[in-house]
Amino acid sequence: MQSAVTSESHEMDAPKQGLPVTIITGFLGSGKTTLLNHILSNQQGLKTAVLVNEFGEIGIDNELVVSTDENMVELNNGCICCTINNDLVDAVYKVLERQENIDYLVVETTGLADPLPVALTFLGTELRDLTRLDSIVTIVDAANYSLDLFNSQAAHSQIAYGDVIILNKADLVDEADLDLLEVKIRDVKEGARILRTTNSQVPLPLILSVGLFESDKYFDAEEAHAHEHHDHHDHHDHHDHHDHHDHDHSQCGHDHDHDHHHHHHHHSHHLENDGFTSISFESDKPFSIRKFQYFLDNQLPETIFRAKGIMWFDESPNRHIFHLCGKRFTLDDDEWKGEKKNQLVLIGQNLDHEKLYEQLENCLCIPSTNRAKGFGK
Repeated sequence: MQSAVTSESHEMDAPKQGLPVTIITGFLGSGKTTLLNHILSNQQGLKTAVLVNEFGEIGIDNELVVSTDENMVELNNGCICCTINNDLVDAVYKVLERQENIDYLVVETTGLADPLPVALTFLGTELRDLTRLDSIVTIVDAANYSLDLFNSQAAHSQIAYGDVIILNKADLVDEADLDLLEVKIRDVKEGARILRTTNSQVPLPLILSVGLFESDKYFDAEEAHAHEHHDHHDHHDHHDHHDHHDHDHSQCGHDHDHDHHHHHHHHSHHLENDGFTSISFESDKPFSIRKFQYFLDNQLPETIFRAKGIMWFDESPNRHIFHLCGKRFTLDDDEWKGEKKNQLVLIGQNLDHEKLYEQLENCLCIPSTNRAKGFGK
């Protein structure tokens, strides 16, 4: 164990803790397989395991395949593909027991499935201590949907439980029809975060949160800024596994007058195209929980699909690891090892950066002297 570098020694405590999981759901022919191939082919420096019902359906590019055994295909980019033969839990253990660490787990449901039982497998079995349900992504076929789809219980559940809804094959449909379909989706799920795509071509940071802080993997982050992101390991020991739907964490009535002479950094990066960008916000001032809650509930644009942060709240002595996907977020407690500060990354489409920075700055407050202070400070 390397004890000289605290972040590394903590990293070693956590690798089997909280492997992030994305469930991909959607009706037959909606584009799930295309999305899985997109994920397997475009991982940059991250190792993903994909659990599917049948290999044959995926048709992985032969150039990627290194070796195959009965239930598992290894790819030359470090990703693996594993079939769910009988039991999802067994398949997950098979992945977790491998020597090499996997960074991310993607599970495809069958086309007619309600995603909730799959989600509950990760939330309610022994897997809850080993994995973290990160997102449920629902793919809708824009070209072949029908009104009947919304009368189907499974289709209704797929939309109701989806954190991000991908409206695929958008190139085959008129804009007016897409707008109509979005209205119908929002009737089922108010405030849904909907992505329009062609051939399931989604920028991966929008659906997989791993590496949001390792921004060099996705964005052209400034080298000089990189050293500030060294402490990005995640602890999920204290994870609340039941915050599965909308925001609700402790409200706080405290307010503080404050001026705006803070030390903070803002960065924006473009993500591929289609108006996708990432925003980085840093400050050496704490957030007020109540103000941040207000920001999440009332100001967060529907076109923000992902967020991740190391958060310092004035009302709490803990370091908090914040993940958001769609409308669902998790906030995990951790301990501060160095200077307290806030670091937040938001990614989405067609964002008003100036307005977001202003709203985040409004969440800051002057650190109070009588609360949230440890001994010796």
